[in-house]
Amino acid sequence: MGHSGSQRIEHTFGCGEEKMMEKIQSRFGEIEYDPDNTLLFPEGLVGLENLRKFVVMPNEKEGPLFWIQSVEDPQVAFILTDPTGFYYDYKVVPDGREREKLGIDDNGECLIVSVVSVSSEREITLNLAAPILFAPETNRALQVILEGTQFSPQTPLPTVEEAS
Repeated sequence: MGHSGSQRIEHTFGCGEEKMMEKIQSRFGEIEYDPDNTLLFPEGLVGLENLRKFVVMPNEKEGPLFWIQSVEDPQVAFILTDPTGFYYDYKVVPDGREREKLGIDDNGECLIVSVVSVSSEREITLNLAAPILFAPETNRALQVILEGTQFSPQTPLPTVEEAS
C-alpha cells in the first residue's frame, strides 16, 4: 500500500458533536473527507484489488460525469458515469453473492456506473464489460466482469445522427 499522507482533523458540529475528518493530498489538491462516508470496494477494483476506499468528489460542473479518488493512493482517481444515460438498454442485475458483498437484500437499491476513459485523441469510451455495482444504503461498491456480453471495456459513446 502506498503512503496516502492522510491526516486527521477534528471538526465540531452543532450541539458539541465532534466529527473526525481526514485530509489527503491528491491530483485535485488537498481533500478533506469524512472517513465514515468513504465508498468501500470490499474486493477493490479489477487490477487494483488493494485499493478499497474512495471519496466521491463534488461535481463542479453540470453533467453526467463524476470522479472517485482513492484514499489509499492519492495518484489513483477515476471518472465514472451512469451508462444508461448513453445506452438505454444496458442493464446489470446483481446476483446473490454480489448483493451479499454489497450488504443489501433482494429489495436493496443497486445503481450501475461505468469507468470512463479518454484517449489521447480525445475519444471517450465506457467500460461496459466491467461495470461497478453501487449500493447507496451501505456505501459499498463492486466491480464485476460480465461474461458473454456484446459490450467491451472500451465501448465508444453512441453517435448521434443529425436530422437532415
